[in-house]
Order: sequence, then C-alpha cells, then structure tokens
Amino acid sequence: MLNELTLFFKALHFAADKHRDQRRKDVGATPYINHPIELAELLSYEGQVSDINVLIAAVLHDTVEDTKTTQEELEDTFGYEIASIVMEVTDDKSLTNEDRKRLQIENAATCSSQAKLVKLADKICNLRDMSARPPDGWSLERKRKYFDWSRRIVSQLRGINSNLEEIFDKIYAAGP
Repeated sequence: MLNELTLFFKALHFAADKHRDQRRKDVGATPYINHPIELAELLSYEGQVSDINVLIAAVLHDTVEDTKTTQEELEDTFGYEIASIVMEVTDDKSLTNEDRKRLQIENAATCSSQAKLVKLADKICNLRDMSARPPDGWSLERKRKYFDWSRRIVSQLRGINSNLEEIFDKIYAAGP
C-alpha cells in the first residue's frame, strides 16, 4: 500500500497528465492544473484540513467532469473512497448547464462531509479567480450571478469548516 504522501503525489501527477492541454478561461489562459492544486493548498493551509482523502479528491475533483477519466479508473488507481468523493462533486455533463447548476444547489446539503469540503474549496477558488483573473469577456452582471449562485451552494455547506466559510464570506462580500 502506498503511503499518504506518495499517493498525494501520484494524484498530482495523474491530474497534471489528464489536464495537460487544458487552460482556464482567463485572459492569460492559466494552466488548468493550477486550479486543483490551489484547492488542495487552500484546504490544507487555510482550512486546516489534514484528511488525505479530501486533499487527494481536491486534486482530482475535475478529472471525471473535464477529461476522459472514468470513475472506474479513479477507483482502480486511488481506491473507492477517493473516487466516491470525486464523484459526489462531479457534474453530469449530459445535462444542460441550467440543470447542472440547479442540482449543485439541491445536492450540496446531502454530500458527505469530505465532498462538502472539496465543494466549498472549489467555490472559494473560483470566486478568487473570478475576482483576480475573470473569464475573458464576462460582464460584471455575469460575474455577480456566478457569485450569487456560489453563495446558494455554500449556504447548503455551512457548518463544515468555519475557517473556509469565513474566507468565502469575505470574498463574497468584496464582490467580483
């Protein structure tokens, strides 16, 4: 069995390979892999989260949704528990964008505590990016709608990590 640190680095390598050709939507086309790394760092440093499964799931959180990675591949490589956390935060891309957004709000409260942490960190990182490096061409109104939608999700995650919730609240209050 791999030790925790080795498994974490294996996840970093896996995610970097899967996201190798992807870029964020900001003007600078930031390498996508920076996003999952930022989630893991936020959880560990600012959120004081030490659960290695949560940190690994943070690194892998977009692999199924945004690459050709399958749930089975994650289970075979990282185990059932990590794959399960990732699947809880993965949108079904066969649905419309509107349905995916609605389901994120509806399902947030019933996620496991581990998935709630990943989801909360994802919203924080996305709002930070929206403020510092917004997607190219997004109007202020569109950014505000994203902030408000994120707040609706986070309202369903309350009670999971006070440090992260406080960070989210400060970013939300500052606005896009």
